[in-house]
Amino acid sequence: MSFDFTKLSRRDLFQLSLMSGSAAMIGGKMAQGQTVNCRSLPPMPYPIDVMTGAPALELFPTSPFILSPFNDALPIPQAMRPGYRQPDGTLAAADEENDWQVRQQASSGSGRSRPGPDKGKQDSFGRRSRTAGLGGPKVPDAGTHQLWTDGSGVSGTDGGRNVPGFPLPDPILYHIRVQVAQHKYTTSAVQPISSQGRPQTPPPNIRANASGQYFMPDNTIYSFNGTFPGPMINNEYGRPSLVRFENDLDINPLNLDRQDFGAPDWAFLTHLHNGHTAPESDGQPHHLSENLGGYQPGQWTDNLYLNYPAGNDPNEKQSFFWFHDHRMHHTGANVYKGMVGLFPIYDPILDPGDETAPGGLGLPGRKTVNSDGSFDVKYDIPMALYDCRMDDGITQHQDYHNGCGELHPEWWGKSFFRHFPDHGFVGDIFTVNGTAYPRLDVFQRKYRFRYLGASVSRQYEIVFMKSVSGPKAAPGTLGQWTLPDGQICMKMNQIASEGGLLPNPILRNALQIWPAKRREIVMDFTRYQDGSPTKAGDVIYMVNVLQMDTGRMGNYNKPGSTSFTYKVPLMKIVIGGPPPEKDLSVVPSVLRPMPLIPSKMDALPHRKFTLARGAAAGGETQWLINGNEFIATTPLATPQRGNPEVWTIQNGGGGWTHPMHMHMEEHHTLQRLGSTNEHPDDTGKEDVVALDASEGVTFYRNFRTFAGNYVAHCHNLAHEDHNMMFGWSIIP
Repeated sequence: MSFDFTKLSRRDLFQLSLMSGSAAMIGGKMAQGQTVNCRSLPPMPYPIDVMTGAPALELFPTSPFILSPFNDALPIPQAMRPGYRQPDGTLAAADEENDWQVRQQASSGSGRSRPGPDKGKQDSFGRRSRTAGLGGPKVPDAGTHQLWTDGSGVSGTDGGRNVPGFPLPDPILYHIRVQVAQHKYTTSAVQPISSQGRPQTPPPNIRANASGQYFMPDNTIYSFNGTFPGPMINNEYGRPSLVRFENDLDINPLNLDRQDFGAPDWAFLTHLHNGHTAPESDGQPHHLSENLGGYQPGQWTDNLYLNYPAGNDPNEKQSFFWFHDHRMHHTGANVYKGMVGLFPIYDPILDPGDETAPGGLGLPGRKTVNSDGSFDVKYDIPMALYDCRMDDGITQHQDYHNGCGELHPEWWGKSFFRHFPDHGFVGDIFTVNGTAYPRLDVFQRKYRFRYLGASVSRQYEIVFMKSVSGPKAAPGTLGQWTLPDGQICMKMNQIASEGGLLPNPILRNALQIWPAKRREIVMDFTRYQDGSPTKAGDVIYMVNVLQMDTGRMGNYNKPGSTSFTYKVPLMKIVIGGPPPEKDLSVVPSVLRPMPLIPSKMDALPHRKFTLARGAAAGGETQWLINGNEFIATTPLATPQRGNPEVWTIQNGGGGWTHPMHMHMEEHHTLQRLGSTNEHPDDTGKEDVVALDASEGVTFYRNFRTFAGNYVAHCHNLAHEDHNMMFGWSIIP
């Protein structure tokens, strides 16, 4: 929709006037906030733990107001194609297959080799040893895949065991370059505003076009293959994938300004969240402690994703992963800067991605298989929810990693991030798949939506609403636009949580999405909840109704609410006519049974982990777990492989919420004490514990297939980056 000034009141016109006479000049504010530039950022990578000793600022800019939302199309990811990629990111031709072996690496001397099971060839660091936890044996080849399958058997450092379900076929080889690139959140003109929503004149270096309009510049991102979100790798169980991640962040041919966030040494560490994956491919700093837990420019790693369910139990199959950076102390900055990729994973039996497949559940989707083994699925749309802020040029930049209060008017309209605030980071512009307030055109049929909470800290509650008068401008507020007369018009069938398909679908009005949480729904765009049919041209909105002004916690609605005061439209959905092929999809009453777990838990080992503030420790440590800060080489738990345990995560209180993520296997919630939220999908499996303030959650988990070092941490990434993380190790 366009921004219609004719419908604004005189007060609105005063606040949003584009006339220079009504724009409040920012010179006074700039003068008041100006400080001496006491440290310039060097153009080359610098050590990770730069500390100024200055106190952290809690100031945040107000982003320019987006004048014409809901016009840019929602980007719908297509499946990444396998094969080697040239340094410019393009896919190499088939006869360039030997390019997997090109470009020797000076820093390690190990060079690049074709992906495979050879010892010391899993990443740049070659052969090295690692301790598998306190009391565990020394692993002589931590740089080697524990298990490898080539269609004929299992090999690797741990290949002598009898692992059910092996061998698997040869892995499909993918190549991802971690690159400096550019990204645009909106094509709309914008209006610079103050925190009160009044018009401002941008810094003098920012020029309007010939029509007097301002547009935000492209953002510099650190990306997977140059896009945000990064590529989507469609996978299925029983077909392994190997992804080579290669660090090209030293390559910056356009000389893009990197600004002042992202790992200062330009390192990355990629985690497939939450694959059943060996530590050497899990991408986390308890396994990789070299370079303080990261691969620096010119270095690479081969992450092997076996796409193998825990225990080879079909009821352990999942359906939607994502991969993201896990660089120690800078995960939030790197994720916010663009290191996000999508990884749907299909069950070729029950959930193959094709509603017409015999023996399948019939969930929405039409599958097209490509000659290289990749495939695309229509009517199955991932949606990464992400919020951001743009620099206003007059807000100081200061924390323990960058500067002592500099202003950056040259960064007006570019992404702003502050690493240090201990409560978390929330933005005032909301995006879906990297586009602010997009539009999605749908047919009159059922669709599968896969939600991902890709924000640093923000929590969402999603509903679908109709509106008579449409979105209204709310400049200066978090979200910028509101839907005052919005009323819920469609319910959704939740079919999956982050642990995969639920035992049974759940009909819901609203759905909470916390950081790293995934939720999957089926939306039927043929009828409204009152039974009336949709018509071509009907418009509905996907709306966030959970207000969250800081990273501490949301202003939660009462369970079962249908009336809300906070209503930010995230996406406009326009309903078209019938689809080109008949909709044969269904939502069956039974989806996937839960894995069997013991009926009695008393005999199992029990562990408790208490989360607490730790700001008194100073510096990076703002959070503690069981009184400890994160130490990359020290595990707090050493479960034995194949022996399940019962864990309790206790929120220490203080008015904070925490999405606590457990790597490696999903868990089964057994009990919640002190919950203030609805959790109907506790019927399924999870890898993120949504902890309300002062809540304790007890869950069952197992430790199968692999041995070695893993982590658990808060996925409010501002909390993780300030030591709300602990290592744990599986002992063979």
